Amino acid sequence: MDWSNMNFNLDLLALVGLGLSFFVLVTGCANMILMATLWALYMSLVNVGQIWYSFGWESQLLETGFLGIFLCPLWTLSRLPRHTPTSRVVLWGFRWLIFRIMLGAGLIKIRGDKCWLDLTCMDFHYETQPVPNPMAYYLHRSPWWFHRFETLSNHFIELLVPFFLFLGRRMCILHGGLQILFQVILIISGNLSFLNWLTIVPSLACFDDAALGFLFLSGPRGLKYQVLKIQKEDTQGVQPKPRYGCTVRRVVNFSLGILVAWLSVPVIINLLSSRQVMNTSFNPLRIVNTYGAFGSITKDRTEVILQGTTSPNASAPDAVWEDYEFKCKPGDPWRRPCLISPYHYRLDWLMWFAAFQTYEHNDWIIHLAGKLLAGDSETLSLLALNPFEGRAPPRWIRGEHYRYRFSLPSGQHAAQGKWWIRKRIGPYFPPLQLEDLKDYFKTREWPMPELHLDTP
Repeated sequence: MDWSNMNFNLDLLALVGLGLSFFVLVTGCANMILMATLWALYMSLVNVGQIWYSFGWESQLLETGFLGIFLCPLWTLSRLPRHTPTSRVVLWGFRWLIFRIMLGAGLIKIRGDKCWLDLTCMDFHYETQPVPNPMAYYLHRSPWWFHRFETLSNHFIELLVPFFLFLGRRMCILHGGLQILFQVILIISGNLSFLNWLTIVPSLACFDDAALGFLFLSGPRGLKYQVLKIQKEDTQGVQPKPRYGCTVRRVVNFSLGILVAWLSVPVIINLLSSRQVMNTSFNPLRIVNTYGAFGSITKDRTEVILQGTTSPNASAPDAVWEDYEFKCKPGDPWRRPCLISPYHYRLDWLMWFAAFQTYEHNDWIIHLAGKLLAGDSETLSLLALNPFEGRAPPRWIRGEHYRYRFSLPSGQHAAQGKWWIRKRIGPYFPPLQLEDLKDYFKTREWPMPELHLDTP
């Protein structure tokens, strides 16, 4: 590819993937070629995305997509491919995936933060999660006993329910229902990107045709009618003539099972280890991964607020500093928390991580400041508010560190329209000019942004 035009390449990959996904969604038809193409496209994005694609659900999507390849016929595009019945190996691959997701999340919690053991983590979670939504504002003020119940329920769902998969059909169906309900609750109470929506997918493998039949129409042209017809023919011994492709398919499915079992060895060792790590891949293709979430809970919410000024002297007492607003992360105390799941504002999430570290650990935030100093339009499109819109870019930009907490719904601040109460902690990074960053950019081999004058 022509790497001199990276934006075009990335947009092309995304648009091709979007088109193929739309086709599969609308028609209900897919084959191995389409699914493998989708998997390869997203793998390409993840591999070049670096920190921007370092979230656990990227690997989870790739593993889910890889298993999805083997649900489909090789070439045929049919909503019900007669000669490609669903393999038990693939079904158990999905069940093994949801087992690892939930058990990994439960184990990392009880090993990672003592508040999960003393049942107090939910006292802080709603306020300190990466991108709270409006429901989190009210759930945070729930009674103490409700938070204890939430934590116990979380342990039950993540540490005990996964083993229902191995206890027969009814318990397997119960497992699927509880996991889907749990994910829906998480969707309502937080903006965790597409993680919870994605986690519902392997849970569907817990249900069989009899459990899902009520979802489909019974007409002669419906899928339900066709499935019942095929099942009737099977019970009557009316089997289609064996095909060479079916034999190949069995070999492929058997090989898939061996591959997943082999790649699961380090994952199982990690689950059993007292030094468990989460959201890690032990193979470059991210086929079998280890998962986890919220192994530690931050007790205070801190935010980095980027501010700019047009004053020639950043230290002048009369310098007016104006805040940049991001699309979803807390900033303006009067702005209502957003509701965006399953969409993912990656920059907002990374700002959350940066807030409880230092800018030395997140040099990309200085890169961001340089882009804002230059008035870069593509970078500004990632923000909700540019205070210098229609004017020249700021001469200086600084990062300020604030502590945030929810206002009391019936309190004085809420009566003023405030969702948040914030208090300044101190500077996050000092005032910077574009010229100050030349050496910083050069040592990291970043191209120096060109100044864009956006005057009326």
